[in-house]
Amino acid sequence: MRLTKSFKLSLNILLHSKLRSWLTIIGIIIGIAAVVSIMSISEGAQQQLESRLGTFGADIITITPGFSRAMGPGNFGGGRGGFEGESSSIDTKNLTSKDVLMLKNIPNVKYILGQISGREDLTYMTKTATLSITGIDTTVWKDITTEQLSSGRFLTSGDSYSVVLGGDVVSSTFEDGIPLNSKVTIGGKSFKVVGILEEGRGAYVPLDVARNVLEDASGDKFDSISVQLEDISLSNETITTITERLMLSHGIIDESKKDFTVSSPTSMQETIQQTMDTMTLFLGAIAAISLIVGAVGIANTMFTSVLEKTKEIGIMKAIGAQDKDIMTIFLLNSALIGLIGGVGGVLLGFFASTAISSFGGIQTAVGGGRGMMGGFGSSTYVSPELIIGALLFSVLVGMLAGAIPAYRASKLNPVDALRSE
Repeated sequence: MRLTKSFKLSLNILLHSKLRSWLTIIGIIIGIAAVVSIMSISEGAQQQLESRLGTFGADIITITPGFSRAMGPGNFGGGRGGFEGESSSIDTKNLTSKDVLMLKNIPNVKYILGQISGREDLTYMTKTATLSITGIDTTVWKDITTEQLSSGRFLTSGDSYSVVLGGDVVSSTFEDGIPLNSKVTIGGKSFKVVGILEEGRGAYVPLDVARNVLEDASGDKFDSISVQLEDISLSNETITTITERLMLSHGIIDESKKDFTVSSPTSMQETIQQTMDTMTLFLGAIAAISLIVGAVGIANTMFTSVLEKTKEIGIMKAIGAQDKDIMTIFLLNSALIGLIGGVGGVLLGFFASTAISSFGGIQTAVGGGRGMMGGFGSSTYVSPELIIGALLFSVLVGMLAGAIPAYRASKLNPVDALRSE
């Protein structure tokens, strides 16, 4: 019997048992939709994580005062912003110019940026806002920063009372904007605006000037030190070396008594990725239960179809149909149930992802696109590979569930089958 004929017969069986078949298909739809939704949310979270960490610079190591007892050195914090752990056990500023000089002698270190920060009032025209003011080393800032300019330029070594403003504060706090080369007042001192960043709600000024403007910023102490690596593949070894050198510089022997934290985006990415993988596996196991229920439904439908079509099977065998032809017909029938359920599940899963995104005020990407919206893990991504995989998996589930009923149908004795009522 030709495959096309077998397909027509299997389709006929499906069409003449609509209610039972569609109840079974609904079970497959729910299972596939759950899998698609979970996988799309997981993939979206992964892309969002990569996008966010990319803005911090994967080749940047951050050193901050205090040691996080809860999260250890994997915590990502510091003056550059990012993920924060629990409060440090030590709050004093203990990073100095001596530490910066010592770090310059470590292999694989390309640039070192010491920073201090504080909050001061910034006044433009008649409007005043309290901003985070960051003092940076102008000789290396433009080489190590991951910030993007909207207009103007970065601070350079020749700048004194110059400032670069975050784009968000310019557009939201100062609704009319702040033009380049305008004069603003920070801490009672006049500054010239030389650049505006694409994002950010703070302001950057030269380090020496910041020590005069910010309270408790005198001396040679730093709030954080950022280190850019030459070779990112050696980040773990470099972190170890930096930790050992700083412990030696600070006179610390017991590692549990460290008074600083060394961290990088890659270490945090690994930690979050492990958590995401565990959560995805757990949610995937829950979704698999729906698929198992759907598979049982397919098997039940196929057994019922075999009982209902026993006489027809006997007739087909009597006129020359072989065992493999009967088995092919019922396997194709179960595959069709799985395929229809897979298509419905993919569509439902996509709309479910869209609903989740809309509820959270975020975006859903189909076949590409990376969104980095509000909270972490709040974006979804439905890839072509996920769609194809879901369809193939649903067909496979259908065929596996229908394999035993199809085999039993193929082994029916024609004489016994013709006697059945």
